Amino acid sequence: MKPSELEEEYMARKEFERLKKLEEEKQKKMLETEKQKLKELHYMKCPKCGMNLVEIDYKNIKIDKCTECEGVWLDAGELEQVSKLEKGALDKLFGVFKR
Repeated sequence: MKPSELEEEYMARKEFERLKKLEEEKQKKMLETEKQKLKELHYMKCPKCGMNLVEIDYKNIKIDKCTECEGVWLDAGELEQVSKLEKGALDKLFGVFKR
C-alpha cells in the first residue's frame, strides 16, 4: 500500500520540524558556550585598556579600578549608591582614587 501525497507531505513536515528543533537547540547551546567563553575572557578586565581590574570595597559599594590606566568602573546600581553618599563620604571616596 502506497502512502498518499498528504501522508508524505505530513511526514516530511514533521521530519523538518524535528530537524529544525534539533538545530535550534544546537545553536542555543553553542551561543551559551560562546557567551560563557567571552565572559571568562573579559571578566574583571578594563573595558578601556584590557588590563586587570581590582575591586575596592568602600561603604559596601564594590568599585572596580584598573591597575594600568587607573580607570574607575561601576557595575549596575553602584552609581546610584555613590550618588546617595553624604558629601564627606563622597570626598573620602574620591580621595581613594587620587594619584
